[in-house]
Amino acid sequence: MKTIVASIVIAAAIIYGAVVITNRSSTSSNNQPAGGTIENVSVENGKQIITLAVRGGYSPRVTNAKANVPTILRLVTSGTFDCSSAVQIPALGYRSNLPQSGVTEVEVPPQSAGTSIKGMCIMGMYTFNLNFS
Repeated sequence: MKTIVASIVIAAAIIYGAVVITNRSSTSSNNQPAGGTIENVSVENGKQIITLAVRGGYSPRVTNAKANVPTILRLVTSGTFDCSSAVQIPALGYRSNLPQSGVTEVEVPPQSAGTSIKGMCIMGMYTFNLNFS
């Protein structure tokens, strides 16, 4: 009886540990620091550049950008073979298969404050949001 109880406790501890490790690794795979954001917005030649890494999803998943500024969304792939390489942005009427490795730029017209543009892979599994304020 004691052996069975000990086995159950050990199994529960292993399962709990696996859940904690899996949860942490999925958070770090988004390349977002805990409690922080990635600085992925810059300005080049008067245009706002939003850079997203595309591989196993989109990183960062949420971007806060300035409203009323011409914007370029720069999608960077590096050995990307999953469905995130087939991207669609319904609000822009954009849909494309990205190269396995390379940079694809998407023109985003100036957006008014409060606008949020959602992009996703073709299957809808991976998403990203561009929030303008």
